[in-house]
Amino acid sequence: MTVTLPTPDRPLKIGTRGSPLALAQAYETRDRLRQAFDLDDDCFEIVVIKVTGDAIQDRPLKDIGGKGLFTREIEEDLLSEKIDIAVHSMKDMPTVQPDGLVLETFLPREDVRDAFVSPRLKSLSELAEGAVVGTSSLRRKAQLLNRRPDLQVVEFRGNVQTRLKKLGDGVAECTFLAAAGLNRLKMDEVPATPIDPDNMLPAVAQGAIGIERRVADETTAALLAAVHDLPTGHRLIAERSFLLTLDGSCETPIAGLAELDGDRLHLRGEVLRPDGSEAIAGARDGSITDGARMGEDLAKELLARAGADFFDWHHS
Repeated sequence: MTVTLPTPDRPLKIGTRGSPLALAQAYETRDRLRQAFDLDDDCFEIVVIKVTGDAIQDRPLKDIGGKGLFTREIEEDLLSEKIDIAVHSMKDMPTVQPDGLVLETFLPREDVRDAFVSPRLKSLSELAEGAVVGTSSLRRKAQLLNRRPDLQVVEFRGNVQTRLKKLGDGVAECTFLAAAGLNRLKMDEVPATPIDPDNMLPAVAQGAIGIERRVADETTAALLAAVHDLPTGHRLIAERSFLLTLDGSCETPIAGLAELDGDRLHLRGEVLRPDGSEAIAGARDGSITDGARMGEDLAKELLARAGADFFDWHHS
């Protein structure tokens, strides 16, 4: 099949959120496509799209309505052909795409770990009893309170720069950021210490960039095939199958990580009560091609062990 390449007259339009990290991911996508086909920058156009999750900064994400906060407007523009592809942080992505769209292209995964960020301290164990910790992630909050019920967790929204300013102002002793984001922004100056996944299992698909397209757009499909990273794809199939079976959203503390060893896949998953009072974890090992079934199987085990009221938001 011959690939129809974009030109300066008909550039490939890449849709993205406007945050510094989202733009870095869009530029990485552009650069990988440019190199794969030996094209110039002007064969691509970065289109910034305002999304609800970025527009509303003064309320927790769960209060705005969990799913699609960082994706809905971008997907609408993709369906209406205002853009040709959409670049997303995979950990923001709902497990099911709107009719007419497909998400099957993943760039090589960055560092999956969470990073402990503090101007003064190096790790969780150095936090004094009752210390104030800032995070807007329900998963991180639940994991923290599960290990350290003494901590006070405060809401911490905003981009990396905003959160660092809050730390500098003493709003909290520490916060947590995805190591991948810091790496992509080349923010070596941030006082960050990566946390071993054994101590804090990351969000499903953390560190992965996904590229969404229209199902019927074969031209774009052929372009994207050249930049798809197969190992990342295998890992995300398992992790997102786990999430889908749990029906996870921004409102449920869920963690999951798939790792490859040759043709074997090792999947770990965890669900937590929002207040951190209980965590249930499990794992599966199997063939790299069996990830979807392993994810579903592990999710069903954790659901069975958790019981009906485990995810009840009114539990206190």
